Amino acid sequence: MSARTHHTALLTAALTLLTAPLVAQSPRPLAQRLDSVAQSGVAAKRVVGTVAMVVRGNDTLLARGYGKADVEWDVPMPVDAMFEVGSIAKQFTAAAILQLRDEGKLSLDDPLTRWLPDFDTRGNTVTLRRLMDHTSGIVGITELPEFGVLVSNQRFPRDSALALIRRQPFQFPTGTAQVYNNSAFILLGHVVEKASGMSYEDYVERRIFTPLGMTRSSYCNSTEDVPRRAHGYGVQNGSVRRAPTNVHTWPFSAGSICSTAGDLVIWLQALHGGKVLSARSYQEMITPSSLTDGTPLRYGMGLFVGNDARGLKVIGHGGAIGGFVGQADWYPDAQMAVIVLFNSNGNLDPGALGSDLAAEVLPWTRPTATAFSGNTTELLGTYRGPSRGRDLTVVVTSTPQGPAFSVNGAPPRNIAWAGGLEFRLAGTYYTFRRANGNSGDITELRVDTGMGHYPLKRQ
Repeated sequence: MSARTHHTALLTAALTLLTAPLVAQSPRPLAQRLDSVAQSGVAAKRVVGTVAMVVRGNDTLLARGYGKADVEWDVPMPVDAMFEVGSIAKQFTAAAILQLRDEGKLSLDDPLTRWLPDFDTRGNTVTLRRLMDHTSGIVGITELPEFGVLVSNQRFPRDSALALIRRQPFQFPTGTAQVYNNSAFILLGHVVEKASGMSYEDYVERRIFTPLGMTRSSYCNSTEDVPRRAHGYGVQNGSVRRAPTNVHTWPFSAGSICSTAGDLVIWLQALHGGKVLSARSYQEMITPSSLTDGTPLRYGMGLFVGNDARGLKVIGHGGAIGGFVGQADWYPDAQMAVIVLFNSNGNLDPGALGSDLAAEVLPWTRPTATAFSGNTTELLGTYRGPSRGRDLTVVVTSTPQGPAFSVNGAPPRNIAWAGGLEFRLAGTYYTFRRANGNSGDITELRVDTGMGHYPLKRQ
């Protein structure tokens, strides 16, 4: 249920803002270029099946299925195949909270304890806002040692998941860091139920899917017979294995939505077209949040807000759950939806493929790197702080090419300089900070992945 995150695909962000001329498009027709990109994962046998859609305004530029929906029965992938979309669900949960705010049934500044009075916040003020942008400090359920047992228990009830979350100490004080957090969105689902007076399943069905005409979307139910539902697989070293069936009791509002590429296009056009939220709530949803110290993030409410691998402005989210990964992106400057859904885990990033599709349609520039001109010596040292599931340790050493970064014991590597004290690699930003603003010694390294922002203290 972890997110496919743009920070794994943002290759352009590893370079500086000095740019070369626009990249020339291939002379081949656009439809052929898009089809070639979309089928690449299946053609390379890295993906069992793919559905890809690119819709710009009223023009459908691509809508095709590739590979297999069912390997055992040799069933081709239909374009309207239903997938489990994992954490793409988070934007539906955030939208539900914002709809309820629009109706005056809650406030984004409500403390969690207004809705879950028995939740011990350990002295932190955890508002609904801080749940929606992953800055609550609550430990993520998918990072707990008990998680493996939880996943294998087919009858693990939702209330037991909530009890497990309640027992954990906070990972960091609320608002001081950002760590991607499934627990927070499970808690938000309980708030939706209490504020609306209906189950989360009924809410998304009655208040979102039905009004928008999303007839092939639902809360996932593995026991139902669903026409043209894709089966999930894993691909490793060329071998394909059927993934275990996901049981959608505990993933709940963090990742238990099933949908199709076509329905996700409907959703993106409606959400970004003013048909889901008030103008005020929509703007808040797509505005990047910030930490309590004012540090800006690249995440709004259930949505990444930033740039894709080619530097194009994008608003979107990915999802991963057993046997499935996907990405649903909106390019606001072009009013374009890009959807990529895979029914296999582990070998290809759907967000990277989606960025490649967008790059065939929209003009982009190729950045040029420059050598670091600062003082490498003052950056050297070990930096440690909270990250997803464990502390993150970055050791900075010196090389003739400038500073090299070793992350959690990995071999050190040079990272492109982005100016000042910032370096960028694959959409992850490494920014050194001084004590006393710009005048003191280096005391901190901030690691911003787009879905997380980790303040690492110099040891």
